[in-house]
Amino acid sequence: MPRFARMLVDGMAKRGHQLEVWSPRSRAFDIPAPNLLKKWLGYIDQYILFPKEVRKRLKSCSGNTLFVFTDQALGPWIPLVADRPHVIHCHDFLAQRSALGEIAENHTKWTGRQYQAFIRRGYSHGRYFVSVSEKTRRDLHRLLSALPIFSEVVYNGLNSKFVPHDPVESRIQLSRKTGIDLSSGYILHVGGNDWYKNRAGVIAIYNAWRKHNVLVLPLLMVGHHPSKELMKLYLQSPFKNDIYWLSNINDEMVCFAYSGACVFIFPSLAEGFGWPIAEAMASGCPVITTNEAPMTEVGGDAAFYIPRMPPDDSSAGTWAIDGAKVLNEVIVLPACELKDQIEAAFVNARRFDPEITLDRIECIYKKILYLEG
Repeated sequence: MPRFARMLVDGMAKRGHQLEVWSPRSRAFDIPAPNLLKKWLGYIDQYILFPKEVRKRLKSCSGNTLFVFTDQALGPWIPLVADRPHVIHCHDFLAQRSALGEIAENHTKWTGRQYQAFIRRGYSHGRYFVSVSEKTRRDLHRLLSALPIFSEVVYNGLNSKFVPHDPVESRIQLSRKTGIDLSSGYILHVGGNDWYKNRAGVIAIYNAWRKHNVLVLPLLMVGHHPSKELMKLYLQSPFKNDIYWLSNINDEMVCFAYSGACVFIFPSLAEGFGWPIAEAMASGCPVITTNEAPMTEVGGDAAFYIPRMPPDDSSAGTWAIDGAKVLNEVIVLPACELKDQIEAAFVNARRFDPEITLDRIECIYKKILYLEG
């Protein structure tokens, strides 16, 4: 969210708009207290002190001020300006859906369900929404009691740093940085430990691929340090010596990682958008991802698809084997077909030009102000 908010702030300032960023200040949270109380002190800052501050500041705001919420999770604050021009950017409703029991892989405790209901009551007061994908918009409409006045889709804009580098040079640079011999290529995954990123599925597919193929390529897992559960799966893998966790590499090295990979595998269980798919394509890397929205929205005709990993363990082995077959198909693509696939990926990635995204968002902001005028 900070990256998205910064994109909006910088982009709208560049287009000549005056902006202010309002967010809760850490006051109650800074009071010396046991760690168990810190979360609740943070809630005091967010939901008691900050609303009072907002009400006070609203008195000096002109009628043509547009209030922009960078995420629907800011729902509890939306009623404060529901009668003024506003817009709510929606990224994903995974926490909301989990709280409603719709996602088997992510059980939500009672307190979490109450908190998500609190958020939902807040954004239900909204009238103007912008979603990052059609999938997110469909979830929004389903979760609202009535369709909003305005609901548009604007795909995320990629950071311009994601451009293709020479694959050989990329592997050299990454090898120097990591101390791993990547000269023959590698399989890549980029993501965190969130349940929906399905890093466990990545390891399962890699294990299945190695068991049924003589070719050896290392697997690079770029992102957060593995959780205890992931570390257990890693240690159980007969191919663990070829699995590498890269958790502290800079943005430049991430770009090299995309460009030097033989294939990027992203078997996500769910997303709001799916940034890494577009990042990999813009960097000239073939992509394998899940055959469900919004991954299909981002990948378009330029990605290779596999089914979503089933929630029951009894079918997970077959899923991994099938995924490994697709992985191998991509790895052994003839050079001419690989070139065509990469070209298609470049064309697809152009849909996510950040200037196009910002232009569309600016038009929506102006339209809302016009409708509210």
